[in-house]
Amino acid sequence: MSELFDAVDALVASRAPLPPAQERKRLRQAHGLTLDEVAAALKVRRATVSGWESVKKTTEPRGPEREAYARLLNRLADLYPTPPVPEGAAAPAAPAAFIAAPALGEAQPPLSVPASDAAAASTTGNTRITPAPPPPVPAAAPPPARTTESTPASRRPGAKKAAPAGTPAGGTDPRFENGPLAVVDVDTGGQVLAYCTGGLVLDVPAKSLPALVEWTLKEARLGQPRLSGPGKDADPLIVLTEAALERYGLPVTLTDQERLAGRIPEGHKVIKQLVRAEWKLTKRGFGPWARIYRPATGSQRACVQLCIPSWNALDTRHWGEAAQLPPAELARVLGVYASRVMTPRGSTAVTGLELMTALHPPTRASGLDAAGERHSEHNPGSLGKDPVDCAPCEAPDGHPLLKDLPRFHVRGPAEKLFEEAYDWARPMTDAECTLPHLVGIDVNMAFAAGANGLVVGLGAPAHVTNPVFDPKLPGSWLVDLSHVDLSRVKVGKDTWAELDAGLLPSPFTPKGERPEGPAWYATPTVAYAVELGYEVQPVEAYVRYDNGRYLDGWYQRLRDAYLATMADLGVHPDMAPADFLAAMDGYGSRDPQLAIVASAIKATVKGGLGKLRERPRGEGWRPGQPWRALSRPTWRPDIRAAVISRTRINLHRKIVKHAAFTGQYPVAILSDCVVYATDGTGPLDFLPYREGRPLPGGFKLGVNPGLVKHEGTQSVLWGEEVRDRFGTPDLNLARYIKDGTVADVDNGE
Repeated sequence: MSELFDAVDALVASRAPLPPAQERKRLRQAHGLTLDEVAAALKVRRATVSGWESVKKTTEPRGPEREAYARLLNRLADLYPTPPVPEGAAAPAAPAAFIAAPALGEAQPPLSVPASDAAAASTTGNTRITPAPPPPVPAAAPPPARTTESTPASRRPGAKKAAPAGTPAGGTDPRFENGPLAVVDVDTGGQVLAYCTGGLVLDVPAKSLPALVEWTLKEARLGQPRLSGPGKDADPLIVLTEAALERYGLPVTLTDQERLAGRIPEGHKVIKQLVRAEWKLTKRGFGPWARIYRPATGSQRACVQLCIPSWNALDTRHWGEAAQLPPAELARVLGVYASRVMTPRGSTAVTGLELMTALHPPTRASGLDAAGERHSEHNPGSLGKDPVDCAPCEAPDGHPLLKDLPRFHVRGPAEKLFEEAYDWARPMTDAECTLPHLVGIDVNMAFAAGANGLVVGLGAPAHVTNPVFDPKLPGSWLVDLSHVDLSRVKVGKDTWAELDAGLLPSPFTPKGERPEGPAWYATPTVAYAVELGYEVQPVEAYVRYDNGRYLDGWYQRLRDAYLATMADLGVHPDMAPADFLAAMDGYGSRDPQLAIVASAIKATVKGGLGKLRERPRGEGWRPGQPWRALSRPTWRPDIRAAVISRTRINLHRKIVKHAAFTGQYPVAILSDCVVYATDGTGPLDFLPYREGRPLPGGFKLGVNPGLVKHEGTQSVLWGEEVRDRFGTPDLNLARYIKDGTVADVDNGE
């Protein structure tokens, strides 16, 4: 029985009440004790005791340390009671109750959490679990609770579920128990701290950048498990705040020359420190996303990725105000992104491309040979480890394949594949001018949806002449589609529709102009001409017999990441149309940090696809010479063209179905945004829903990729006034429909 009583006493002592941090410091100083003396008595580190007394970043002891610390403070309180407050004076404000930072993706806790309910912290070695103050939450729009239910989309065969909110990207792997990344900062006391995901804070003993790299690899336990069996574990990411940059001898901001070069000079003292410590930098040097490494020995990698927000590592176009967040909140934003997408490897575009490789590594280990050894071999379904040449028609201007062309030669449609997103508009009809409103709808994750299930080439192209078109064979086709007449098109197996072709864009050109003769098209574009009921006779083609659904896993991971983040923001799949529109109204204000994550996920899609045809980035390049991006196997302009082609065709198909059923035609299209003139102010005023069911094959409201949301509403008078002001009757109003601002036109852009 005595053992049970001892266990109960220990349990009670482990939760011994402690005074606020400010009072703890007062009591220690009243008795003349130093931090070192208290630390020695309790057998903890000096920085640990300092954290217990920090008003801004209070930590809490646990276990035997808490019992002993409470005993010390109680004895001191008896000796030095709190001074009485003079009559009429205001009582000193109690320090705010700090609570543990919310888990990844979880709703922010309310600010009025009682101090007695605050999560306690633990100290183990050099690790401190630090309660971080939560950002304020608008009372009128509290963030939704973390969703744990799976969506129908995530139950598809082969789909990879996004990590549940609150699960560190490192999972249960002890090598990465502290998560994928840390934001390194310096507190007011001069202590270097590493803010990890989930509210974890580590004391950093490193006095120099080389030492910080060593500490990250040997002690921090940061990183992320591989996303595919043959792949590689993600390197740890260290984010350096301005205070950390100063501590380690790096500039807080780059000069104009350094910013243009994308790096600090090779002779910088910190780079010399790295060289002396036998660390290397990649060819891009020490820039906003520096990679510091030593050559791998066997399967052991020694590499750390740096992210420097004040050097514009986190582009505001994609990461919003993330660079301005406090360290703990920035760790949360990047941690959610890492757990659901992957640890950032650079810009969202770079990460989008790296995600493709991480899910489909170029090589894998072979089976055992006769000697019982394994070798590296091609991983089926990947792009391989060696780059392949594109077809001449797929090559952008300046490519080495085109070096023999005359200097000022401009390639036409019969020489160049030009698959791009829509930028089309037309003057409004008299009937449309009598309507009161212009309503824009936008396709969610349109390019991700275009990649879903798409068969793309994996190897080099094969040139064929007078081929028979095969809609299942990816490639580029030279074919005349000028005979396709949109005034009569096939909209079903045996159903034809009569349309006003003058009010529709052509599906075959980005500007919506009808083709005038043979031109190069990607497979989805030619297949759509057949779908509309017209024969096609290609003249020649570059096809890829080695092909597959390379982007499926990439789409599924980004889709799940987006849906999980939007669900945390209160927007769920399968909502009723009106409920979905209401949930989307101001969703970003419910948790601005998660709204940043949603924006970054969408930018990862577009940027990753754009990287497939990356152009020269300075470096003294001249037309006809190769540039750096051509040396990687993921430089594949044909894959980018196929995705854009399919995305544009998907949109046109919905527009045709909508026109055939309702008689309504768009007045402007920009990429994935379509504008209609309507009687009402919202999508439900013109989208044909019957008993909650949308038009089959038409537009459907929802958060899933490929479905649409409300982009914005303006008046028809606004549209006509803008066009009159700039003398452009076909000015693309889809560009400005969101908020009505037309500053780009004022600037002549």
